Amino acid sequence: MSTALADLWHGFAVALQPANLVWCFAGVLLGNLVGVLPGLGVLSAVSILLPLTFGMKPVAAILMLAGIYYGSQYGGAICSILLNLPCHPPHAVTCLDGFPLTRQGKAGTALGISIIAACVGATFGITEMTFFAPVVARFALDFGPAEICSLMLLGLLAGSTLARGSPLKGVAMTLFGQMLGLAGVDMNTGVPRFTFGFVNLYDGVELVALALGLFGIAEFLKSVNRIAPLHLGPTRLRLRDLLPSRAELRIAWLPMIRGTLVGSLCAMVPGTGPTIASFVAYAAEKKFSRTPERFGTGMIAGVASPEAATHSSIQGDFIPTMSMGIPGDSGMALLLGALMIQGITPGPLLISEHPDVFWGLIASFWVGNLMLVILNVPLIGIWVRLLAIPYRLLYPSAMFFVCIGVFSAKNSLFEVGETLVFGVVGYLLIRLRFHVAPILLGFVLGPRIEENFRNALAISNGSLGIFVIRPISAVFLAVCLILVLAQIYAWSRGGVHRGATAGRTLRVAGHAGGDHGGIGDTD
Repeated sequence: MSTALADLWHGFAVALQPANLVWCFAGVLLGNLVGVLPGLGVLSAVSILLPLTFGMKPVAAILMLAGIYYGSQYGGAICSILLNLPCHPPHAVTCLDGFPLTRQGKAGTALGISIIAACVGATFGITEMTFFAPVVARFALDFGPAEICSLMLLGLLAGSTLARGSPLKGVAMTLFGQMLGLAGVDMNTGVPRFTFGFVNLYDGVELVALALGLFGIAEFLKSVNRIAPLHLGPTRLRLRDLLPSRAELRIAWLPMIRGTLVGSLCAMVPGTGPTIASFVAYAAEKKFSRTPERFGTGMIAGVASPEAATHSSIQGDFIPTMSMGIPGDSGMALLLGALMIQGITPGPLLISEHPDVFWGLIASFWVGNLMLVILNVPLIGIWVRLLAIPYRLLYPSAMFFVCIGVFSAKNSLFEVGETLVFGVVGYLLIRLRFHVAPILLGFVLGPRIEENFRNALAISNGSLGIFVIRPISAVFLAVCLILVLAQIYAWSRGGVHRGATAGRTLRVAGHAGGDHGGIGDTD
């Protein structure tokens, strides 16, 4: 403990050097601004600014790029809550309750809760990285393909509860998302699958296009024919109106803690990332809630838990990236490449060989997150004022930025067409009372389940017993079985209750028909 504190003190001495402090501030400011723009995302920002770091010192370069990475996540929640546009995939689940809160006139409260949850999750993630990085790294090494596959399966089963209403519709949407995730070239055989002759689909469906289409474009199509203006609540707010009340904080603090723990656990597993963490946290929070049917209608817990999980996972993702050289997602992979360009190889020897980089980065997390809170709290009022823009101007302008952001991902108009197609599909599904959130979860988890399932079978020479023999995998599968049995039990009890109610109704109708000589008398 004392050694870690001494190293952290050394990291603050590095991070608070004037030059490093300026680059850290530049990173979080640019990341926050990029995060607000729909469709651009952290990948575009880091890719554009990466060449600027070639002539910089390694510490300053990684501090700025890391600031862009986690700074954009703060801004990513803004469009999700205000406009139902998930600028980054981890914030897609925030749309489910964040946008309904905006339509109830509680946009300031939702943004305030998201900032507090982000700060709580990031603080825990940084503390975890400071004191538990070596332990977590050793624990993560115990996760092989079988354990990761079982964990992903558990997340997939829990994800079916994201949908309101029929669980069967939730499962159907999850399977639809898995099918979309299978599109592209098979990594093992090199054979294209479900590409329908489109060469652009060889790399698979673009995640950003799918998220923005299902949530943003679909919302635009759903609201475009409104004759009356779209009511999004008051836009002139005082500072005290932007801060959550004590009652709202009492509702939010337990979901924040649970979401933080889910995010930190997901960060331990190499190859997961904040998108999976946010969806799993939302599903878990819905399980814990006494009123799960109200999720999706503007629940504060539906904003607090996934936002805390996202930021806890983002900070925690640096542990496997730095300690083992295994990135959690594509953004982290880009940061990994930036380190290697600077001549630094991430791995177990990074802490001992480059302590300035490692501990300076950790200290910069504390500094950068404090900067982001200071930046975002006064800006909440400005973001909410965006809602004063007439709807006929606001959404078309947002769609313009969506097209630019999606196009910039691969410099291809095909991705823009993908977004439009998924927007139409999402609109039709919404009209048919299907919930689109499980599609995104199935899309993210499906290919990873397939990849790790194949790898596990290759290790065991085709034996499925590997999933039961390995203890961690067996525990996850047992939880999956319990979830399935619990759903079957709840469905059967509901069927019995419905049958008893129907029987009582028929008996009452029969007596009424007998009394009045109507058609209810079957004799």
